[in-house]
Amino acid sequence: MNATDINKSIEACAAHYGEDAEAMRTYLIEGNRKALALDNRGPLTLDANDRLTPDILEAYSKYGFYIFEGVMHADEIEDISNDLNRMKETFPIENGSKVNANGEPALGADCKGLNLLWAKPLGDPLGGTDLANGRHQIKLYEPKAAADAPKEAPFVLLGSLQFSEACLRAYGHPELLKVAASVNGDDFAPFNESLFIKEPGLGAAVSWHQDGDTHWHSPDFNENIHGFNFMAQAFGSTAVNGVWVVPGTHKQGHIDIKKMVAEAGSERLPEAVPIVCNPGDVVICNRQLVHGSFANTGFERRITVNFGFHPRSSVLNVKGAGIHSEAVVYDDKFIEERAKMIGYAIDARSQRYPDETPYDYKPLSDKGIQTNWSPEIQSAFKDYNLMDLSI
Repeated sequence: MNATDINKSIEACAAHYGEDAEAMRTYLIEGNRKALALDNRGPLTLDANDRLTPDILEAYSKYGFYIFEGVMHADEIEDISNDLNRMKETFPIENGSKVNANGEPALGADCKGLNLLWAKPLGDPLGGTDLANGRHQIKLYEPKAAADAPKEAPFVLLGSLQFSEACLRAYGHPELLKVAASVNGDDFAPFNESLFIKEPGLGAAVSWHQDGDTHWHSPDFNENIHGFNFMAQAFGSTAVNGVWVVPGTHKQGHIDIKKMVAEAGSERLPEAVPIVCNPGDVVICNRQLVHGSFANTGFERRITVNFGFHPRSSVLNVKGAGIHSEAVVYDDKFIEERAKMIGYAIDARSQRYPDETPYDYKPLSDKGIQTNWSPEIQSAFKDYNLMDLSI
């Protein structure tokens, strides 16, 4: 996105903020400047042991996020985009409907688990509510949507691997799995997978929050105990439509966000910066980092392919937080069964990209567990996200 387009999008966004328009405009411009000045973006580089190089690990530890530039090549981005368009055609005609616009069974209509979540256009559906264990402590400003906007619009798609082969293949990306091993150890465990949908003029806000729930008061608390998310960008992200983060907050424990906002005098947290990306960039974002996103009042869409991983020690024999799945105790058998999705993803990717060296996921390969993917087996993934490892 060139500077002219960015400025137009910023102006369009600020215009929705009434008497705060100039303050929002300045905030977006300054945030964009600060984000691009940080030393936490560049190619995904590994050492001789297939571990992230020390400079990247140091920057990730310092800020709580890092932008790997150009990870996904053009044909992979195209595959993801095509899958997104195909899935969109199967979305329910409205929230709660079992059919799409053509009267056909809608995506996820026969699923038990949550999949497509909806929100009021430009609203903040989670902020200030008890949803997600009340982690979204304050409600962000909700700009007025256009008169012809729908009553609700798709917001998040959970369990995305059951609906998209392209997302499944991205989940098995060998370099990204090496990143997961670098941060969480070779025995890293899965978290959950989703798509965040931020269409221009519709995309809802996500109030400032931290993702972790289970280990804030653990005697073993550390900056990585709640794992991380990868955010793969299909269309890029900007200060207007992207996620904003407060660097370094992943090390500070459980934060009183209401107090942060009160001290700032507004929801525009002064230390926050946007995650600015091009298509094909992939962000690693610590789940303990204070982060959120404003309603997308600009011109550009953002679709983020989200998938995360935990240290195995953070989930083994731990009772889940009950946000993304039922609050159950994650024993060895449970974790192994859920981790088979990593194996299927690796095999699906190797079939699409035979010139790549597939990642060797030790928790499965050391036990001789076979996970051979085929288009036919994709249907067996239905409701796999009922086993998400939510902490």
